[in-house]
Amino acid sequence: MTEPLFERVALIGIGLIGSSLARAIKTQGIAREVVAADRNADYSGIGLEGDLGLDHPLSPDVAATVAGADLVVLCTPVGSFGTLAAEIAPHLKPGAIVSDVGSVKELVLREVAPRLPPGVHLVPAHPIAGTEHSGPKAGFATLFKGRWCILTPPEGTDPAAVAKVRALWEGVGSMVEVMEAAHHDRVLAITSHLPHLIAYTIVDTAVGLENSTQSEVIKFSASGFRDFTRIAASDPVMWRDIFLNNREAVLDILQRFTEDLTRLQRAIRRGEGDTLQELFTRTRRIRREVVDANQA
Repeated sequence: MTEPLFERVALIGIGLIGSSLARAIKTQGIAREVVAADRNADYSGIGLEGDLGLDHPLSPDVAATVAGADLVVLCTPVGSFGTLAAEIAPHLKPGAIVSDVGSVKELVLREVAPRLPPGVHLVPAHPIAGTEHSGPKAGFATLFKGRWCILTPPEGTDPAAVAKVRALWEGVGSMVEVMEAAHHDRVLAITSHLPHLIAYTIVDTAVGLENSTQSEVIKFSASGFRDFTRIAASDPVMWRDIFLNNREAVLDILQRFTEDLTRLQRAIRRGEGDTLQELFTRTRRIRREVVDANQA
């Protein structure tokens, strides 16, 4: 039997990603012991431990949960990272690795890294996986299978720590890429953050229509609008924190999108069919490339 990669893994937060990671780690035998903390009162006393594969009851005590862990993963909304890092820092054992699953990586370097004690390794991570559902019961062990996970270790990080976090994500089925935090945040601004912002806006526009039209929009929703409502059903606290903490990259991409949208508006107004067909042909090709990359 292969020895576990980690002796004790502590997860802080057991929403969709945290609970899926707990299940995947236990299913794949990646850690000898998996523990978790979450202060959401709705999660206490509902018998989650067996379902999640935890070796101890879910606890609200973050400090006690991270004590003795050789890997700690922050799975809460990114806006909480700074406070959590300060809280767990005195209780981390020497040589421990701290990671996360957040969608904004420069924030991790800014808010988490300065608060960690010497001898503790920081290896930020972002699994690009999820659904519109949230909470511990929404998680499942195969969520990360065939999906990318991006690691953004700061310069000078111990290569052995990076290798262990890479092995963790590969062990739960992910493909792993390493890049700089700033580059990650710009890439995700266009591939994830802007689409969510657009989805929230389109659905909110529908909400603002008069009642009769609004009911027909819901009744006769075509696949496009249904897809937008699925995206717009994502965790509002998580996405609030993402936009506030990746504002520069999001605003830059949003400005470019606004300019492109203005050009499209002008083409429609002027009846420029060739311009529209060229755009639609170009974007159709991108969709085929996404499918070919098994990211559909």
